[in-house]
Amino acid sequence: MTGKVRRPGGAREPARRRSARHRRPLPGRWLAHPVRTALVACGVLAIALGAAGWAVVGRTIPPPHVDPAPHVLTPVGVPSAVPNTSAVRRVARPVRLVIPAIGVSTRLIRLGLTSVGTLQVPTTTSVAGWFIGSPRPGAIGSSIIAGHIDSTLGPGVFFRLRDMRRGERAYVVRANRTVAVFRVVAVRMYAKNHFPTARVYGPVPDAELRLITCGGLFDYATGSYLSNVVVYAVLVGSLAPGPVPEPTRAGLGHPRPARSGRPRFPVTRTALQES
Repeated sequence: MTGKVRRPGGAREPARRRSARHRRPLPGRWLAHPVRTALVACGVLAIALGAAGWAVVGRTIPPPHVDPAPHVLTPVGVPSAVPNTSAVRRVARPVRLVIPAIGVSTRLIRLGLTSVGTLQVPTTTSVAGWFIGSPRPGAIGSSIIAGHIDSTLGPGVFFRLRDMRRGERAYVVRANRTVAVFRVVAVRMYAKNHFPTARVYGPVPDAELRLITCGGLFDYATGSYLSNVVVYAVLVGSLAPGPVPEPTRAGLGHPRPARSGRPRFPVTRTALQES
């Protein structure tokens, strides 16, 4: 709009038209479009990275060929009653674990804690280990036995641990050749970042057994599984000293094969449970 400016003395002078090109820009407005573009680009990049990471961690690996579980003999002996839990007695150290239902017959090594306070794991996938900080199998408390699920060479000693069912038996042979007999009461899988330490390692009023291995998805970034498989078992009796069964040759077949679709991944010597 054009107006007139009154001069001194009453005369008017045409007002100058202000050109839009000479207007001073509002502070920060020139930054609006670049900032908006940068924020949108960052959002798209974050979504892409998240999708790529999930695709790497959760991708499905074709299952390898796995031979049937080896046939192992069930320990035999003279049955005896469960000991009185109020009695204080010395239990011999465990030397062997036998689980006929999943073809396991392994010697037991001794496991302690790492420098960061997590459970050690066996240096080989072919044997399991008893945690020396837990009660001996058959004594009051939760006895802990751990083993690997697999390695680049094939299935580990606890490859079929997740396939165990309620009611099945696990036999722990001790140094005095007596055998503690345990019955499975539950099989659970826990994410390592939500591992129920108190429930697994905590005190219990009777003699119990915990069998632990890795499971779930494999994280290539950390080189380990994201979960743990825990088998809970309770003492139901014991066998008097007798012959310790040895595993027969592998490949004789088994009435209940392992579940299909189990991937084989490289194993790492990290703690089975990270708290």
